[in-house]
Amino acid sequence: MHKSFRSLSSATRPLAFAALSVAVAGALVAPGMAHASAFQLKENSAKAMGRAYAGSAAAGGDVSVVANNPAAMSDLDGTYVQADITAINFSAKFSGSAHDVLGNPISGGNGGDAGTTLPVPAVAIATKVNDQFNLGIAFDVPFGFQTEYDRNWMGRYDAIKTKLQSFDTTLSASFKINDQWSVGASAIAERTNADLTNAINFNAVGLGIQQGIAAQTQAAVAQIQAAAAAGQIPPAQAAAMIQAAVAQGQAAAAGVAAVTPPGGDGYAEVKGNNWAWGWQVGTYWKPTANDRVALDYRSRITHDIDGTANFTTTPGYDLLLANPALASSIPPFQHTTGKARLTNPAVATLSYWHQEAKFGLGFDLTWTQWSVMRQLTVNYANAAQPTTVLPFNWRDTWYASVGGEYYATDKLTLRAGVSVDQAPMNASNRDPRVPDAARRMATFGIGYKASEHFEINASYAHIFVSHAGMNGSTSATGDVLAGSFDDYGNLLSLSAQYKF
Repeated sequence: MHKSFRSLSSATRPLAFAALSVAVAGALVAPGMAHASAFQLKENSAKAMGRAYAGSAAAGGDVSVVANNPAAMSDLDGTYVQADITAINFSAKFSGSAHDVLGNPISGGNGGDAGTTLPVPAVAIATKVNDQFNLGIAFDVPFGFQTEYDRNWMGRYDAIKTKLQSFDTTLSASFKINDQWSVGASAIAERTNADLTNAINFNAVGLGIQQGIAAQTQAAVAQIQAAAAAGQIPPAQAAAMIQAAVAQGQAAAAGVAAVTPPGGDGYAEVKGNNWAWGWQVGTYWKPTANDRVALDYRSRITHDIDGTANFTTTPGYDLLLANPALASSIPPFQHTTGKARLTNPAVATLSYWHQEAKFGLGFDLTWTQWSVMRQLTVNYANAAQPTTVLPFNWRDTWYASVGGEYYATDKLTLRAGVSVDQAPMNASNRDPRVPDAARRMATFGIGYKASEHFEINASYAHIFVSHAGMNGSTSATGDVLAGSFDDYGNLLSLSAQYKF
């Protein structure tokens, strides 16, 4: 992914500004990969995960519908509390190469395993108010991810650590129209936190300053030549002045090169957060005694992220800042703030379930509006700093799953399912912060009903990720990372449900 910036009039500033800008911008968006495509999460039900989320809002007996389709709460007869915890283990290993803006190889390894193991909690409570109304509240994490590469890997100028979390509190209500139809709606309060780190290539910043010096030298030479051609100064004097200007420029450039050698890296750590509101509507239909259909739409949620950035610099770069001739044209890398508008996508899900005495079968089809991630524009408190534009150009995706349950006894339930999931990016716009690709998932699960009031469930899923090629991700300082990622994921989910 290439980062673009509004052009600056001074030739000595663009790379320095760009490095500062992209560090802030990256933390304000911080996308990454989780269970579903990009940084979307579905992990709020161990029951549903055992079926690869087939029938997630139509299978019945699952309190997670408070967050997944409020209309389906009409089937919950009583007061329920359900708690789920899912351990997500994701692996992402890079292989490839990197070079700087001049084509020189960048030192460092492949970054190790950038994946991690993280817990994803969810809690849902629902109660039947009367024969027509149900109310519920849910706490879950619909978007989230974390990756962390080795600090000195070859792609450190693009990414080291990325952490994103969106925490939702969902208030839901359902209304039972008749024995066949129910409708529901939710209000969603969402807090999104982002934390990001990456290295800053001060050698590339120094190259930008040297280019500016060269441009200024050429301008001075052209001015002297024009004066000589107009007869304003003698040819011999013009030649001496040109020689002196070139020598001065070369000396200045050499001095900059000496204090910004290759491998002279700084470090950026940026954090941002915001609260925002969204909504959800759903329908629930029972066409026959054995069939159920649910349709849910969750709105996009737009966050105006406030971010702060802190930097560590190099002694050589500090010397450049101490030079009065340069200090006015390159900003110091110090505490700054920025704002960016980030939109979590809208999601629509069609869920179907067919119920028999000994088994149940269903499917889910989900559309996610990742096309809202076309680009990210970041504005800064410092008026002298140019606006940053990060192009994503993601596309909408589809998730499809089929799965079922077998009721071995009155107490024991066995589950299994498979799914396919598209990725919103491809090799041309994939970067190390989002090493995602199309996925296939296989799951199985088990449920045990200890009593009429208490049941527990456990599920396991393995995610097979397609080849994740990357044609070339370009950092703000012109460093290019190309190669591919070998990804996979494992999920283990546990839940407990109590009916009062």
